Amino acid sequence: MNENMAKILSTPSVRERSILKNVYLWMTAGLGLTALVAWLVARTPALMSTLVTSQFGMLLIVVGMFALVFFLSARLQQMSVGSAIVAFLGYSALTGVMLSTIFYAFAIGTVYRAFFTTAVGFAGMSIYGMTTKRNLDGIGYYLGMALWGIIIASLLNFLFRSSSFDYIISIVGIVVFMGLTAWDTQKIQRLNDEYGYRMTEEEYHKLSIMGALMLYLDFLNIFLYILRIFGRRDN
Repeated sequence: MNENMAKILSTPSVRERSILKNVYLWMTAGLGLTALVAWLVARTPALMSTLVTSQFGMLLIVVGMFALVFFLSARLQQMSVGSAIVAFLGYSALTGVMLSTIFYAFAIGTVYRAFFTTAVGFAGMSIYGMTTKRNLDGIGYYLGMALWGIIIASLLNFLFRSSSFDYIISIVGIVVFMGLTAWDTQKIQRLNDEYGYRMTEEEYHKLSIMGALMLYLDFLNIFLYILRIFGRRDN
């Protein structure tokens, strides 16, 4: 460990800035990989045909995504840094395969508008989470309950297929994940504070990966809900 890293690890305020920078860099890398894989799959007719027509293949991808995110969340402390990075990037790549269909479901202009709208909203809420003096734990509890409500409502709407209800779910989903963005950003700061003046380099990198995963999921869900609203008139 070099002297500069030792100073970062032993100074909570300096370490916080460094961790947040790493979090956003890893999150951006994950989103970039997702976009690249989605574009490559969408540009490969054979893969797209298999993806769209094979329900079993799609199920395997979904199961793999859930398995990776739960494995990474539950086993992070026992994993090596290299394994955590591979799991995060693997999840990002699988998500890209899953999202490749949006290039066929929505006009490319709609995808771009949804992405940039998401980026602006996400940045604003993440900055709020970083700078506010208010403890967001109480809000986070209710947002978590609301998230379960969205999941249940989405499952019900999968059966009834109401466009009006889908619109309402999308609006609520945007609000919930915007709030979770602020809460998760503050949570990363709080986790850093819990280490006090002693943190190992391995813990530093693992916290960066976990923070990146949390914010990656927030960004992705905001994007998908905004895309559903913007793309209501797309074929």
